[in-house]
Amino acid sequence: MASLDHDSPWPHRFAVLTAIMTLPLLFVGGLVTSLKVGMVVPDWPTTFGYNMFFYPWSKMIGGIFYEHSHRLLGSAVGLLTILLAGVLWFKESRQWLRWLGVIALGAVILQGVLGGLRVILVQHKIAIIHACVAQAFFALITSLALFTSREWKSSTQQTPSRAARKTKQLGLLATGLIYTQLILGAIFRHTGAGLSLHIVGAFVVFICVFLLVDHMQQYHTDQPFLMRSALTLRRLLLAQVGLGFITYVVKYLVVDGPSTSQAVLIATSHVIIGALMLVTTVHFTLRAYHILVEPQAPTSQPIFSERISV
Repeated sequence: MASLDHDSPWPHRFAVLTAIMTLPLLFVGGLVTSLKVGMVVPDWPTTFGYNMFFYPWSKMIGGIFYEHSHRLLGSAVGLLTILLAGVLWFKESRQWLRWLGVIALGAVILQGVLGGLRVILVQHKIAIIHACVAQAFFALITSLALFTSREWKSSTQQTPSRAARKTKQLGLLATGLIYTQLILGAIFRHTGAGLSLHIVGAFVVFICVFLLVDHMQQYHTDQPFLMRSALTLRRLLLAQVGLGFITYVVKYLVVDGPSTSQAVLIATSHVIIGALMLVTTVHFTLRAYHILVEPQAPTSQPIFSERISV
């Protein structure tokens, strides 16, 4: 479509803004779960009978403050996603990216419905699905920010590398393992079950990430974007392991531990670092597929025989 402006900065700006707003939404959602106040507002889409957007600030006390703030932030992210989908549709020339914006819009609608059903049906399973979809949505929105960035548009030439296939495989493996670990974490946070499996998953992710970083340092030091993603992932992993260990000690081993607010902050930060790890691995894998290509095998020269006419 000739009328579309491929170089418009607005798709990227809206994608970045939506991603930035999604992070505090995840954080407040984590606080709601950590404080166990997900059901303090018993109705939806209203709040104690009020229109959600006109609920009095004076009544937002205790757990109501966190739960209602989560709803308001969710509405803000939903509005931004609508605007992002519209901007992508009218300002982005890549058709696949326009449809990815539509998928993001569908995902945020699904997420809102899941949050409402969690309140109405009082189901832990829906809460777990709600948490997992939130992580996937955050990864999708940040991917849209990457796809619309100058970095992505300027990387038009792929780099041949004999380690390209393994790099992509490690990226996919790390992404899958981290998302699985987030699912296990959501199950544990909402039901209290599966701690042992979650700890085993943490060891597996730890090994995979360090293998990935070691692979990058051997074969791709000439790729600054990929190296930066890999090193960032390792730093986040170390922070995540530390937060997970502190959370375990505080909850199971220390009788007179930190205050409730400190323990809640530690547990919620653990969730947020997990989300950032997922985003980092998704970006690493996308960059690997965008930048790296396996070198083509040299084609053998055809042997021509001289035809002898009789």
